Amino acid sequence: MVVVDQVSKSFWRRGTAALQTCSLQVPSNEIVCVIGPSGCGKTTLLRIVDGLIPVDSGRVLINGIEVAAPRPDVAMVFQHVGLLPWKTASDNVAYGLRLQGRSEREVSDTIARYIDLVGLRGFESAYPYQLSGGMQQRVGLARALAVNPTVLLMDEPFGSLDAQTRELMQEELLRVWRSQPKTMIFVTHSIDEAIILGGRVALMTRRPGRIKEVIDVNLPRPRDPEAVRRSPRYLEMREHIWHELKVEVGGRALS
Repeated sequence: MVVVDQVSKSFWRRGTAALQTCSLQVPSNEIVCVIGPSGCGKTTLLRIVDGLIPVDSGRVLINGIEVAAPRPDVAMVFQHVGLLPWKTASDNVAYGLRLQGRSEREVSDTIARYIDLVGLRGFESAYPYQLSGGMQQRVGLARALAVNPTVLLMDEPFGSLDAQTRELMQEELLRVWRSQPKTMIFVTHSIDEAIILGGRVALMTRRPGRIKEVIDVNLPRPRDPEAVRRSPRYLEMREHIWHELKVEVGGRALS
């Protein structure tokens, strides 16, 4: 379980208050999607949970232990996946494992398992430039999962993909999560994506960000995205979330 308890963070050199008394609870093995106006502190929140930047006040707990530095049981996937261009798909997946000092046999077995899990069998020897954007994101997901994190943080990982690939990756992520459930915080600008993926959707205010509302999605899993979009519950949530976001950006469209 992840507990964000009254966290505040300012970046004084930039004169920016990013988060103010921000609180959120993410139950174990649940996906919570975080959505809010641009610049409201969503990425800052993830980096604090990951232990990459300290809080000014408040605290973050993962399974009851306060986060004070990066932890080996937390992994992050970014919008720009950051694969090492001189390494193959397999070697990119292996990178974190080798940093952990795993034996080569264990590394080899783990690579095979996660390459297969994300549907990239046959592309183990491909370099990033030989892979599509969606395939690169699958490598990034496999790399994150391979180190067996307790918590998976995802910072708009599908934001740069075209609409068709993005939807396919959403389905792929849900398939992987059903196979190996993780506690997940997924940042997105897409209301549709938040409802399709999330067990809950956390709405953030404009900067300085805090959690304004947490909505229980209450749609059964496994989810068929097309069926979800036709459901009255989806339409109700989408309208409500859009209204609240417009309130936060003063009636302007999201960027």
